[in-house]
Amino acid sequence: MAYDPNFPATGVLIESAAFRQQFQALKALIDALGSVSSALVTGTTTLPPGSAAQATVLLQGGVLKFTFGVPAGAQGAAGDTGAPGLPFALAVVDSVTTLPPGSQATVAVSFDGTNVHFDFGLPQGAPGQNGEVQASQLAAEIMTTSSNSNAVGTLDSPFGDPDMEALRQKMNDLILALRR
Repeated sequence: MAYDPNFPATGVLIESAAFRQQFQALKALIDALGSVSSALVTGTTTLPPGSAAQATVLLQGGVLKFTFGVPAGAQGAAGDTGAPGLPFALAVVDSVTTLPPGSQATVAVSFDGTNVHFDFGLPQGAPGQNGEVQASQLAAEIMTTSSNSNAVGTLDSPFGDPDMEALRQKMNDLILALRR
């Protein structure tokens, strides 16, 4: 017996054999659908304002392929033009001053009606240590820096799309290479 969407008729007594056949027909329809391994949006189109939205789906080789039609919104009312802004042609750095080590950086900004003027004060770096960096010190700093990536997890769930899967594998390679 094939699946009958009109079964059972209203007001009839239930028969187990007929319901069993109906369930078996439904199962056969579901089994015939196949499995889904991934989904892909294959296209979207803009429809005229006021149109009904559209969606189609196709199962092809285990891939659900969706297409959508989305209506554009109606033309909105014109907005206010607003007041004109202050025009300027250039941003000009007038000065950069070196400040003593440990000082706070400063910036002063002024506007002359046409140009924006900047005056920067930047602190000098603290004096460094005399001598060479030992190989053991460099290795210790590299290990400290590389441990920053330990909290970044790898991407463990594979993608159905081959390009996305290749990108996932490259991201994992990069994450693992940052760990020393």
